[in-house]
Amino acid sequence: MDEFSTSRLWLMRVAFCVLGLVILFFQLLPLSTLPGIWAGPDLLVAFACAWAVRRPDYVPGVAVAAVMLVADMLLFRVPGLLALLVVLGTYTLKQRSSGLRDAGFAGEWTAVAMVILGIALCERLLLTILMVEQPPLGLALSQAVMTVVIYPAVVGVSHVIFGVRRLSPGDEDALGGRL
Repeated sequence: MDEFSTSRLWLMRVAFCVLGLVILFFQLLPLSTLPGIWAGPDLLVAFACAWAVRRPDYVPGVAVAAVMLVADMLLFRVPGLLALLVVLGTYTLKQRSSGLRDAGFAGEWTAVAMVILGIALCERLLLTILMVEQPPLGLALSQAVMTVVIYPAVVGVSHVIFGVRRLSPGDEDALGGRL
C-alpha cells in the first residue's frame, strides 16, 4: 500500500482513534487501588503530540478533540478542558512540524516538552480560576514530566508498530500537496 494514499491516511486516522480507546481501556482497569505518590505519563497526550509532529495529516483536530473528550468524560475530568488544550497544543506542533524536521530529535523533543508543560500549566491555571478541586501540584507536575520523559519511547513505538515516521521535505500528501 502506498504510504501517501487516501486509504492509508484514513486507516491511520482510525488507528489513532483506536489507539486512544485502547489506552483509555487500560487506564480504566482497576490495577491498583492505592493512591500513588507520583502520576504516570499521559500517553494520549504523548501519542497525539508525536503523531502531530511527525505526520500532521494523521491526527486531524476533530479526531484529537473526540478522543480527548471521551477521555475527559471517562476519567472524570472537567469535560472539554484538556481536550481543548491538547487540540491547541497539537495545532501548534502541526504548524511548527516543517521547521522541526530540520531541528533533529532534540529540537522536536524540546518543542513537545514545552507544549506538554504549557498544557499542564494552562490546565492548572484554568482550574484555579474556575475554583475546581485539583490534584496536588507535585502530582500534576510529575505527570507532565513523565509524559515528556516517555516521549522518545512513544516516538519509537509509533515508528516501529504504526509506521509513523517523520516526513522528508519533498513528500506529498494523499491529495498531491507538498507537506
